[in-house]
Amino acid sequence: MAEKLRIYGGRRLEGTVVVNGGKNAALAIIPAALLSSEPCTIENLPQVSDIAALRDILEELGASVTLAGSSMTIDPRGVHSTFVSEEHAWRLRASYYFVGALLGVFGKADVSYPGGCAIGSRPIDQHIKGFEALGAEVTVDNSMICARAEHGLHGAEIYLDMPSVGATINIMLAATRAKGNTIIVNAGKEPHIVDLANFINAMGGSVKGAGTDTIRIRGGRPMHGCTYTVIPDQIEAGTLMIAAAATAGDVLIRGALPTHMEALTAKLLEMGARVDEGVGEDSIRVRSDGNHRHVNIKTLPYPGFPTDLQQPMSALLSTARGTSIINETIYEMRHRHLDEIRRMGGQSEVRDRIAIIDGVPKLTGCAVTATDLRAGAALVVAGLMAEGVTDIYNVQFIDRGYEHLEKKLSQLGARIERLPADAD
Repeated sequence: MAEKLRIYGGRRLEGTVVVNGGKNAALAIIPAALLSSEPCTIENLPQVSDIAALRDILEELGASVTLAGSSMTIDPRGVHSTFVSEEHAWRLRASYYFVGALLGVFGKADVSYPGGCAIGSRPIDQHIKGFEALGAEVTVDNSMICARAEHGLHGAEIYLDMPSVGATINIMLAATRAKGNTIIVNAGKEPHIVDLANFINAMGGSVKGAGTDTIRIRGGRPMHGCTYTVIPDQIEAGTLMIAAAATAGDVLIRGALPTHMEALTAKLLEMGARVDEGVGEDSIRVRSDGNHRHVNIKTLPYPGFPTDLQQPMSALLSTARGTSIINETIYEMRHRHLDEIRRMGGQSEVRDRIAIIDGVPKLTGCAVTATDLRAGAALVVAGLMAEGVTDIYNVQFIDRGYEHLEKKLSQLGARIERLPADAD
């Protein structure tokens, strides 16, 4: 049944909230469990629809999967297929990680082209480049990615033309089971890449340098089962930080790693909000009086400002004093949500990948529609800020990456509810 979120805006957020496990880390770690010869248990998983989609793919391949709350146990010993159907692959972008995992274990993979949010061009040429360097033959035909390594995979030095997160992860998965050593140069540095490396090492693999631009993998090592806890979700933490500032709130966010949030923290401080590390090493407190200055943002690979947070941040900037400029360098279609914020009274102009946002005194609630996952988060932030009632449609996008976001915001004082899409 189609649903919507209804937000009664203008309420200050205050209190304490706990961040779930990282969606992006989980999407890489779950396929990596296929590399093991024994069952693995992955803990602290967010209960979002993308995780359920990965479970369905694993079961389609023949793995035994037990998903109980935030914990998933995967037994890969029954895997008998290397084919991922379109029915399952289209549900999320991360389905393409099964190419690297299956290619590493079985020397072949037939994975339907991935789906996910329509946020712009998302080519897989760097993935293919990496697989071919490892000794595979790869074709993309009729919406199917077909990879074959009849003589097995071998280590190689691979230079990525850009620090692609997806290509870095996929190459790591394949190289872990390849013979010999692999070096990935100009690799992505994101926290979930480091988390994947730590998981592979916990299974008996050898990955060094994750978090730097050069990753070294000793392939072909025996892989055993393990129990592993996923890192906190960097993007959920950032969304909650932005929501706290947007509502002139005072929120302590537990389970967030301050070092992962430095780019966002710098911009919130520049706007005039207060951001402090809470008690311990895994919490952040955000306070604001709601009187924010404009800032300029340029999205960049980690440790730069994350593209996944520029959309929620643009909602906050819609009422900041002055003119803010957002340069989206990663995905060219990540400004579509501004059409909906303009319906709420925001003022903005988009020129190619650059959004120019002129702050207005207030937003006014109305019916809006999410076009992708982070656009949905941006509209939630806008609804919390706005006067009156905001109805957000296409809530299934939000459910892909946020576990019961409305419940977390409600416990902080927001008035937000989930309703049937046709409810008055």
